[in-house]
Amino acid sequence: MISKKIVQLPFLLCFAMVFQIYGQENKYNGNPDASFETARNLAFNQQRKQAQDTLSHILTKYPDYHDIREFLATTYSWDADYRKAQKEFKSILDKDSQRKSTWIAAIKNEIWADKPYVAIEMTSQALKIFPEDPELLYVKATAQENTNNPLDAFSTIQSILDKNPEDQKANEYKISLNQELRKNAFGIKSSVDVYSKVFDPMQYHTLKLSRLTKYGSIIGKLNLSRRFNENGAQFEVDLYPKITKGLYAYLNLGLANTFLFPDVRYGAELYKSLPHSLEVSLGFRTLKYSSTTNIYTGALGWYTGNSYWSFRPYFTPGDGGTSTSAALNYRKYRSNAENYISFSYSMGVSPEINQFKFDTADAEIINLKTQRFNIGYYFTTAKNKNAWGAQFDVAHQEISFDPGNYFWIYSLNLSWDLKFK
Repeated sequence: MISKKIVQLPFLLCFAMVFQIYGQENKYNGNPDASFETARNLAFNQQRKQAQDTLSHILTKYPDYHDIREFLATTYSWDADYRKAQKEFKSILDKDSQRKSTWIAAIKNEIWADKPYVAIEMTSQALKIFPEDPELLYVKATAQENTNNPLDAFSTIQSILDKNPEDQKANEYKISLNQELRKNAFGIKSSVDVYSKVFDPMQYHTLKLSRLTKYGSIIGKLNLSRRFNENGAQFEVDLYPKITKGLYAYLNLGLANTFLFPDVRYGAELYKSLPHSLEVSLGFRTLKYSSTTNIYTGALGWYTGNSYWSFRPYFTPGDGGTSTSAALNYRKYRSNAENYISFSYSMGVSPEINQFKFDTADAEIINLKTQRFNIGYYFTTAKNKNAWGAQFDVAHQEISFDPGNYFWIYSLNLSWDLKFK
């Protein structure tokens, strides 16, 4: 009888050979420089997983090839896998703290991970090794700005320029920080509506003073209007408090003692950022004339590249039912959020933005058949200190006291804002 052990022996030998061959195939034996170049090409062509596999494979044989490990960590940062990146950067710096490129990449990883205070501490350590190094000072300023301390960031950037006034990157950052430090603004806006028939031209003017704080912005406004051969004024305050990351609010209160404006107006809206560059909001506006009108509104916004789309409906309940109006807006940004061209199209009339005196006794005003098209152009000058804007608006609106008949309304709006510290 053949021994059971003798029968199992060939099987065990085959298994051992296969395991040995498999292990040999997974052990890196190529040219690390050539493989590194291949991995870089993969990473820059949106094939990062393949690149990371290749880089990790090289490191099995060359664990101290720091350029490869640094690039591997950087790809983890690009993928928002900040912990993995941190581990690889630390592995390098524990062995060689003289690698400035690794310090900078590791600090950026902490900034992108929304850990600016950790980034600042790391920068302080690196600057002990590379005193007054401009590249390290630059990333330190970035981290300081991310802690909502633009003044500290400005001071750090200025230290770079004290040594090298021609540093273009630092000069551009200084301009950007200067704009951020201008937390106060004074603005003027004027517009005129010209009617094809029935009404004389109507004028609207706004003087405003605003301040940006760490809790949000506050804007005080004096609105002036001349309509129906009468002059009127309204005092208004807008608040945009920050609640938490990705969540903020809008609060409004206005007071007047003229029929050209509601006696009291107030409103609130909550804005929430969503994945895929979306933003939603929900709120209300209340207007008090001789009686009260409530308007419910919200918006859906979408940022895509340098473009922004938003859709905002208005719902106004009344004795005759709920009326609806809506507006679609588009913005194309250029260098920053204050340089853009805008287009909007709306249908229906909302009492919030209706240029007439609105009273709930005039419910038919809400249901007017109206189409409106608007184009605007906004730009800044003098290192973003001055912001200018112009809008042209055309509306085809039903006459409230003559249903079925329409007039055209041509509107021109000009604005100017001066920012200061």
